[in-house]
Amino acid sequence: MMVYRSKGTLILIMAIFFTVALIGMQASANSDAYGARGALSDSNLDLFEMLTYAIQDEYLAKAEYELIMEKYGSIRPFINIVTSEEQHVQQLTRLFETYGFELPTDTARDHVVLPTDLKKAFKTCIQAEIDNIAMYAAFLGRELPADVRDVFSKLKNASENHLRAFQNNLSRYNETEMEGK
Repeated sequence: MMVYRSKGTLILIMAIFFTVALIGMQASANSDAYGARGALSDSNLDLFEMLTYAIQDEYLAKAEYELIMEKYGSIRPFINIVTSEEQHVQQLTRLFETYGFELPTDTARDHVVLPTDLKKAFKTCIQAEIDNIAMYAAFLGRELPADVRDVFSKLKNASENHLRAFQNNLSRYNETEMEGK
């Protein structure tokens, strides 16, 4: 019997499972197998493929947050989280080197769609972090070398922190929006 520490944890777990199911349906209709969405639609992954999807998703998050800042300014939490994404790419790059795999080219900007306003940007980032968490959760359910498991676990935990930051900022944005009416 599983005991959840909080209602928020249960909601997060339910959101992840819903997202995995939804992504699976969307991925079959979308030929763009990149990042977390690609990983979650591919059930037969080897270590190279998991690392590739992981670094693609970290490239994607970094590119998305950079574009949002270009459009809406260098604001929190984007400015802090983009630095974190750079560190995630470095951690994954070291794993590519350790296992002798060729590092994929960063083509993330080809896959990013800039949200039309800041509220949509927060919502987009929330979904991106949910997708990222689901991807790492799926990877962690597989046989992995200890160093890879450690990095994937750390990146999943970081994404959970990023998710909370985006959710908190969306809530503040919504409160400010309501005060203006």
